[in-house]
Amino acid sequence: MQRIVPNIWFDHTAAQAAQFYASVFPGGRVLSTRCYPTEGLPDFQADMAGQPLSVELEIAGYRLGAINAGPEFPLNPSVSFLANFDPSVDPQAREHLDELWEALIDGGEALMPLQDYGFSPHYGWVKDKYQVSWQLMLTNPEGEPRPFLTPALMFGHTAQGRAAEAVDFYTSVFAGRTGTMLKYPADAGPVAGEVMFSDFQLLDQWFAATDSAGHDFTFTCGVSLMLTCADQAEIDHYWSQLSAVPQAERCGWCTDKFGLSWQVVPADLDTLMSTPGAYPRLMSMTKIDTTAFA
Repeated sequence: MQRIVPNIWFDHTAAQAAQFYASVFPGGRVLSTRCYPTEGLPDFQADMAGQPLSVELEIAGYRLGAINAGPEFPLNPSVSFLANFDPSVDPQAREHLDELWEALIDGGEALMPLQDYGFSPHYGWVKDKYQVSWQLMLTNPEGEPRPFLTPALMFGHTAQGRAAEAVDFYTSVFAGRTGTMLKYPADAGPVAGEVMFSDFQLLDQWFAATDSAGHDFTFTCGVSLMLTCADQAEIDHYWSQLSAVPQAERCGWCTDKFGLSWQVVPADLDTLMSTPGAYPRLMSMTKIDTTAFA
């Protein structure tokens, strides 16, 4: 079971974006759509009554969430998604990479053009028409296998130089492990000793982390990690370790000490949200209290 699901914030286009990704990615499909209530919404959400609230989709067996909301949190490349095309798994990996690149670049922008970068003979970084960032890489099949899709965290601006610290922190919170840890050499100037690339496992899921090379953006609620918990005790446990910004706590959302946003939710959230008055009750909470839905 995938317990950490990245959620991407869209400005009224979540359903459209989810359908697009389902059509262009291998193994893409929309799993479910949850809608806003038709009444009882706060004023700032009144125009969303009855519209999609969130859409869950799957790409090559990996689940993502698309949040349908307003323009509050524009996306940036601080969280991107690394797509590994492995020729040992797919003999047409390069061709399929190129096909996906063409679909994503249509209306989008190349952040790193598709070419040979040494670490991969065929790699590119693209921001699509919905402003979501994707890294497409032809993978060296040697070594421990990696999944097709991996969330990639870039520690820049106020979090610059903290990628190694973050990997240590997250693996300690989730009893995870570090896979690769590559650092810039001593002669690399201002980034010497910082993380060039790292990947790590949390709850049996792979994530990647790098330090930025001086970008001025950082993490926002534009991409959050939704953590599913078995019960209230587990919610309390993870919340106490992840929440580091009290003013950011709202309806199950919190921000950790690196600025990354989390949603700490119960596994039976859909059931709880089906109870009368559940939506305004949730909106009034900081940490979710499952007993308040009874």
